This record gives sequence, C-alpha cells and structure tokens, in this order.
Amino acid sequence: MRNEEQTIGKKLTRREMVEKLLAGVAAGAAWPLIASSHPIHQHIKNGATLDRAGAAQTAASWKPAFLNQQQNETLVTVSESIVPGSAPAHVNRFIDLLLSVDTTENREKFVASLTAIESEARKRFGRGFDQLSQSEKNVLLTSVSNEQTHRQHFSHLKDWITVAFYSSEEGVRELGWTEKRAFRTFPGCEHEHESH
Repeated sequence: MRNEEQTIGKKLTRREMVEKLLAGVAAGAAWPLIASSHPIHQHIKNGATLDRAGAAQTAASWKPAFLNQQQNETLVTVSESIVPGSAPAHVNRFIDLLLSVDTTENREKFVASLTAIESEARKRFGRGFDQLSQSEKNVLLTSVSNEQTHRQHFSHLKDWITVAFYSSEEGVRELGWTEKRAFRTFPGCEHEHESH
C-alpha cells in the first residue's frame, strides 16, 4: 500500500499524461470525446508544445503569451465553471500557450467565443463573467449552451477546456487514473459526444 501511495504522489508531466490518454484511446478506452477537427487535437500530439506547457504550469512569474489580462481572467472563471478544478490545474495557461502557436483563424475563433460569453454576461447582468456570482454563472452558461446564437461558442470553449483539463495530471487523477491502474472507459464519460 505504501508503494502505491508513493506512486500516486508522483508528479507527471503533461506529455506523460497525454501519452497515457492517447494509448488508452488507441486501445479502445473512451475519454471526453472532442471532434477530431478541433484545433486542440493537433496540439496534444506535439511533444515540444506539451513540454513547454509543463514549464508554464509552474512558472511563478507567468503571464499570458496570447490572451490579454481580461481575456485570461474570463477564461479562468469560465473554465472553472464548466469543469471544476480547471483553475488549480492552470487550464488557462495551457490554452494560452496553445493559442500562442496556433493559426490566426483558430485564435480569432477562440477569442470570438470567449468574447461572446463575456458580452452576454455584461448584457444580462451588467458585469463581466469573472464578477458574476456562481449562481449567475450557472444560469448564463446553461442559457448560452442551449441558445442557437451562442451554442457554438459555448461548445468551442468547452472542448478546449475539457481536453486541457483532462490531459492534465489533475484531470486524469480525478477520473481515477494511477500509474498502476487505468480505466477502459472513464467514469461519467460513457455517453455519446452529443450529450457532453
């Protein structure tokens, strides 16, 4: 038991986590399904980018490479509201790094989606998303995830956030993964892509 506890306590790199996830997917294990056309798919296969992400996770003087400060704050709170645990897993840092090396088109699409959520928060509540109460955040996200006008923006952000979180050590450990044990399917993720 002591040996297993030591193994569980070991810090894993994001590259190691992604390798485990991709190996599991190749073996038929399900994990949060994201359309293969989503830009994050190419990024998670790039070992050098994943290594840079590891450094960004722990940098004491980190600042966004692509997003501005307000966009970063919005991303932190949107991420945490969509996938609890995203803030301590520094999902925003990972996404910002990926965007900094992404295409102009993908960057613009991401910013447009983030801006749409922020604009709706200001329109409905008169404050930015990061200033809303948890109840207001939930109401807003539930609403935009169901409205034709904003559903695509919500889905686009959710896909970035979900892959960023579940490719982190915190994310896979939340699903119950350890070095000694892996799931064929991830708990709570055995439904079709459309119901995510």
